[in-house]
Amino acid sequence: MRWFLFYAAFLLPMGLSGCHGQANGSATAAKHRQRSDVDGDKPIQIVATTGMVADLVEHVGKSQVKVTALMGEGVDPHLYKPSGGDVARLHRADLIFYSGLHLEGRMGDVLAQIARGKPCVAVTEKLARERLLQVGGEQFDPHVWFDVALWSECLKLIEQTLADFDPAHAADYKRQAAAYRVQLAALDDWCRERIAAIASERRALVTAHDAFHYFGRAYQIEVKAIQGVSTQAEAGVGDINQLVDFISRRKIKAVFVESSVSERNIKAVVEGCAARGHHVEIGGQLFSDAMGAAGTAEGTYTGMVRHNIETIRQALE
Repeated sequence: MRWFLFYAAFLLPMGLSGCHGQANGSATAAKHRQRSDVDGDKPIQIVATTGMVADLVEHVGKSQVKVTALMGEGVDPHLYKPSGGDVARLHRADLIFYSGLHLEGRMGDVLAQIARGKPCVAVTEKLARERLLQVGGEQFDPHVWFDVALWSECLKLIEQTLADFDPAHAADYKRQAAAYRVQLAALDDWCRERIAAIASERRALVTAHDAFHYFGRAYQIEVKAIQGVSTQAEAGVGDINQLVDFISRRKIKAVFVESSVSERNIKAVVEGCAARGHHVEIGGQLFSDAMGAAGTAEGTYTGMVRHNIETIRQALE
């Protein structure tokens, strides 16, 4: 126990102090590790960083996996710092899946260290770069899950990773991934239909931080936000004033708060609009970087997406 506490205390600061990037797929030393090397009779122990990633893995792995999500309801992955307990969970896992594209910004070095000994996979790693939204230089917007069709493409890498680790059940993983892909295709169509029903002049989504640009591109809705792609970026008075100008000029009815982001800036926008004689309501709470509570409909990926769509539609129609 003393050895573990020393190791965790050493590893955690090291993982948070530098900017060496995140783990990139399975480490070479871990490539040929398989289920039979750990315990072929028990479910594969998997740790996922976010609920959205955990959802994909659970649908592909089904009864062959036991998935633990590090970040639960209301947790902001941009600011998340892994605890000593998180490091212990990561070390005990057989496989680790994370979102990637620097979403888990403060976990990068921890994931890179652990990837030296076991498969540690960014589910977005194999997505075609021309499908991703650039946010400057070589940085890409990490909020891929808001384009349901694009997010479903992550299933292929999860399926392949599980099949490589557990070849005996490769056919099961392929079948289960295909079944979930069909569900997500239907969800994608439903999203497009529901947003298209909103009058074009009212089709504008204003939120606390810039998480919804994939959503806007996929479902043809204009997106504006106060903070940038990462909530680590602070919003200034100028950012708020620009948004107040936009909302007042367009006579937008509602703006939205997010479950994992402070409401402070959105409330400042509402007050700024009121000072200019335009009444704008808070149209509801959206799930952006975290799903809802476990055991609820919003605690699933499809339920989270449906909640967001219906909240937006009801507020803007």
